[in-house]
Amino acid sequence: MRLFSAIPFTLFSLLIYNGFAFTVGAADPGFWSQPIITIAMVSGATFQLLASDLLITIGLFFLFIEILKATRIGTTALLDHMFSVLVFVAYLVEFLVLQQAATSLFFILMAISLIDVIAGFSISITGARRDVSFGHDGMH
Repeated sequence: MRLFSAIPFTLFSLLIYNGFAFTVGAADPGFWSQPIITIAMVSGATFQLLASDLLITIGLFFLFIEILKATRIGTTALLDHMFSVLVFVAYLVEFLVLQQAATSLFFILMAISLIDVIAGFSISITGARRDVSFGHDGMH
């Protein structure tokens, strides 16, 4: 159970992207630009949520969860940070090597993964520094 909670949620964005890019997207290169939701607005404008927009929104939601997880301490948090780095490396390798990953959508998801890595380590370091300073102040 502890190992499962260390799995970064940004991995799910990568899996969703790959799942569609190598199946539906392979047959239809314009898949990510197709509207998923179309709503007539009160203003008279038409709002369209594209498949790519939906995946970016999901990726941002996963990033939010990862930032909340970064506030944990202990072995699970360390595993989570290491796995987050591995997920970012997977994004980077795919972006550089695979044609299906050479899209702006994939680049944005990769940037979300990088923010997860940076935020996770920053939050952990800040929390550790605070713990050390509280421990030091109590000794005086």
